[in-house]
Amino acid sequence: MSLSGKTLFITGASRGIGREIALKAAGQGANIVIAAKSAEAHAKLPGTIHSVAAEVEAAGGKALALQLDVREEEAVKAAMAQAAEHFGGIDALINNAGAIKLVGVEHLPPKRFDLMFQINTRAVMVCSQAALPYLKDSRGHILSLSPPLNLDPKWFASYGPYTTTKYGMSMLTLGMHEEFRKYGISVNSLWPKTVIATAAIEFEAGGPAVMKAARLPAIMADAACAILSSSERTISGRLLIDEEILREQGQEDFEQYRYDPAGKLMTDLFVD
Repeated sequence: MSLSGKTLFITGASRGIGREIALKAAGQGANIVIAAKSAEAHAKLPGTIHSVAAEVEAAGGKALALQLDVREEEAVKAAMAQAAEHFGGIDALINNAGAIKLVGVEHLPPKRFDLMFQINTRAVMVCSQAALPYLKDSRGHILSLSPPLNLDPKWFASYGPYTTTKYGMSMLTLGMHEEFRKYGISVNSLWPKTVIATAAIEFEAGGPAVMKAARLPAIMADAACAILSSSERTISGRLLIDEEILREQGQEDFEQYRYDPAGKLMTDLFVD
């Protein structure tokens, strides 16, 4: 199935993986709601809701730029209503907005944990709840960018708080898959096999050296669009890895996604 004419509501879409998903879907003729906080340019981080909206239009899609803080449930409800009115409905919610701090319990300020919990775990519930009336009509998709539930203690030893908030997203995926079965809504999570070259990696979780070991966000966009193009819950209730779902779709060449052709790829967090 094509995403032509489908409406995707993407949180955190002003840069990184969210932006890449927006542009990939726009190339198929989708309507894209760019819902993010960045309405003005940042000194270090390129991309705003308005710059991505222009890119979406140039790629062949239709865009609606909405400044949104996913921590504010009333603002989320209003944004969903505005998006549905503008495009005539919502076919997919992509919970892409995220916050990261790889610090253990001893040294993590509680306010930072609150931020990660609110933007990671809580926002999945808030956004999914607000999108539900429209997804019932479209029998659409919820896709959250969260990992497989790998309970190896190494993923908790040094940054348990972050792990907890990301695993919370995945547990909500499993729960909503069952809860929304009666509505025909597909619910999945997606996570990269390798580190992805984004601003979060460059400035928060590794720096330029790790970027050389990364893949481009395009692999996540291709995987996301493969999931979102499925129908009738043929893909649902799964905590998917990008390369895994693309291989299921028949893809075999992954060299095109390397950030640095000479770099040695590094597996991402929560992936063995």
